[in-house]
Amino acid sequence: MNKAIDLTIKPQYIKNYMNGYPLISKDSIVDLSRVRDEGAIVNLLDERKKFIAKGYYGKQNKGYGWVLSSKKEEEINVSYFTHRIKTALKYRETFYNDENTTAFRVFNGEGDGVGGLTIDYFDGFYLITWYSLGIYEFREDILTALQSLVEYKGIYQKKRFDAKGQYLDDADDFVCGSRGEFPLIVKENGVNFAIYLDDGPMVGVFLDQREVRKMIRDSYAKGKTVLNTFSYTGAFSVFAALGGSAKTTSVDLAKRSRSKTQEQFTINAIDVDAQDIIVEDVFNYFKYAVKKEILFDVVVLDPPSFARSKKHTFSVAKDYVKLLKEAIQITNKGGVIVASTNYANFNMGKFKEFIDKAFRELGGKYKIEHTFSLPKDFKVMEKFKEGDYLKVVFIRKVT
Repeated sequence: MNKAIDLTIKPQYIKNYMNGYPLISKDSIVDLSRVRDEGAIVNLLDERKKFIAKGYYGKQNKGYGWVLSSKKEEEINVSYFTHRIKTALKYRETFYNDENTTAFRVFNGEGDGVGGLTIDYFDGFYLITWYSLGIYEFREDILTALQSLVEYKGIYQKKRFDAKGQYLDDADDFVCGSRGEFPLIVKENGVNFAIYLDDGPMVGVFLDQREVRKMIRDSYAKGKTVLNTFSYTGAFSVFAALGGSAKTTSVDLAKRSRSKTQEQFTINAIDVDAQDIIVEDVFNYFKYAVKKEILFDVVVLDPPSFARSKKHTFSVAKDYVKLLKEAIQITNKGGVIVASTNYANFNMGKFKEFIDKAFRELGGKYKIEHTFSLPKDFKVMEKFKEGDYLKVVFIRKVT
């Protein structure tokens, strides 16, 4: 690696970096344009050239790189990444010992000390996800570190970037070890999931919703009709069905959601024909349900932060209140809405304001019964609240 490049922090940001803030932003650096090469090591200095922190340059949607160390002499090499990954593995020892859950996060970016990098575990296979070309420049050191610390069947990777910072769809995501036979069947709280590590950017389940799915199965599903919107592969529907729901309805615009959801039902011995799987724009389905006076006992709202269809553009920041109002209208009195978002640019307090506004505008009353943020394996930094992106609220519709 070439010599580190010295960059000057603007005065108003110095305290943040001294206190451990990890994200290198364009606004915080006087002379960021001096760095051209992704993966370059940068020293962050104050105006008097005093060392504050060391990091790497890597453009992704969150910023322009991440702080890696507050020690000037620390080398960013195999030894550095070995220490970080070893610490992360120890933090998750209990997950490795749980026979009922064989899929979880092993390394969660800046929460474990290296922003732009995640590592997930799937029953003996590891999946490394690179979120910038900058962190990808360290791939040999990171792979060597991981290989030295874990026993593995195989290692796969996802590159969530290209020249424009988007996902790069490789012809082959396999890195080393033995190739998996897919679908790979993993467990989450005793429930089966079909996982594909070699088929595009998403593998078949979002691991950060583990505790929410368990709550639905154990406490909310029995005897209830459940609507799962933006359903992807139907994970919430599977847990609801196994919790004894009267019926589940899964709605997603993507055509492949039907076959993917059918597969998840089948591997859990759930009668597919007893469930509804609908390929449709969620907002169109809401209109249909209102027209036909269809009501549900439980409605799950877990939309992407941004989505576009032929007739609708959805943004969490602008449209979540509208989405909630649609859901409220097709939820039975006494029913529950599970409202979720992974949008990082507002906190739980703001999300609850959205909920209050939706009910207020409809003249309804509600009660919040549970809230969830990221589970333990998705470790977050106290100094980087944006990293705790998940917000889930169980809302009881009173009137």
